[in-house]
Amino acid sequence: MRRPFALLAAALLTASLAVPASAADNDDGNEGFTINDPRITESSGLAASRLHPGIYWTHNDSDDGPYLYAVDSRTGDTVARLTLTGIGTPRDVEAISVGPGNRLFVGDIGDNLGGTWPYVWIYELPEPEQLKDATVQATQYVVKYSDGPRDAEAMVVHPKTGRVYIVDKHEDGGHLYEGPERLSPEGDNVFRPIAPVELWTTDAALSPDGQDLAVRGYFGGIHYAWNGGTLQRKGRLSVPLQGQGESVTYSADGSRLLFGSEGEQSGVVSREAPGADEGGSSGGSGSRADGDGSASGDATGDSVKVGGAVVVAVLVAALFGLTRRRRKG
Repeated sequence: MRRPFALLAAALLTASLAVPASAADNDDGNEGFTINDPRITESSGLAASRLHPGIYWTHNDSDDGPYLYAVDSRTGDTVARLTLTGIGTPRDVEAISVGPGNRLFVGDIGDNLGGTWPYVWIYELPEPEQLKDATVQATQYVVKYSDGPRDAEAMVVHPKTGRVYIVDKHEDGGHLYEGPERLSPEGDNVFRPIAPVELWTTDAALSPDGQDLAVRGYFGGIHYAWNGGTLQRKGRLSVPLQGQGESVTYSADGSRLLFGSEGEQSGVVSREAPGADEGGSSGGSGSRADGDGSASGDATGDSVKVGGAVVVAVLVAALFGLTRRRRKG
């Protein structure tokens, strides 16, 4: 995943100006939090649990293993680590989503070789009823694209139908790909493009009612009405600029969008979801979009902290991140 140095440095520098609110300041964690677990250094996917209020599932990008982490957003601490069995060695895990019946779907869909792997994988497993370290049997699905291999970092599961969708990653914009009505562990599951997405996409999330799609990139985001998969653009999202903005999820009640980033002690920043009404729920396909995609304009999930030490640390992080990504790419 090579990225221009200027792009990465600019994002890191700007991100130093916005820090997520302390988990101690929140009752339910939906206003943002910091991931404290030192094992989580490349959080590249985020999903709000429906079964366990205030819990967010995440995972590392690569070079970690078949692990999922349950993070309590009220404290930022990991309360469970799941070890997946029944699958091969994960390659480039980029996304996680919750489907009907509290099923977790994990997208091993990244391609550090720029879209050359002939197939990628999706893993499915039940969300545990008890939060504790455990080994869980998962089902592995082979995924191919009808128009050839490609890199992707965004995967969503429709909360009503359980159908899986992927958004590929391309600087000039990509497409929403629709999977089969039901994934099969036997043979290939072919995903086909059904709608354009006007963004260099790093993650996406469907609202809990299945009416709205939030798509994020490094510097901005777009809100679409789902419209049965025939996307209708509604406006821009207020996406915080982060060191390496990799993830987004709706809160379980649909009132907030939470944006995550890679890095040690990475922050998860909260924004009001498009169309969230006074009662706290998402307003559906007729809702408005928040903001203009900039890092300003919403102080509920952020506090501002500026200083020479922060700037120096960010520049060092930029150099380190660039070198590290070149080694991986």
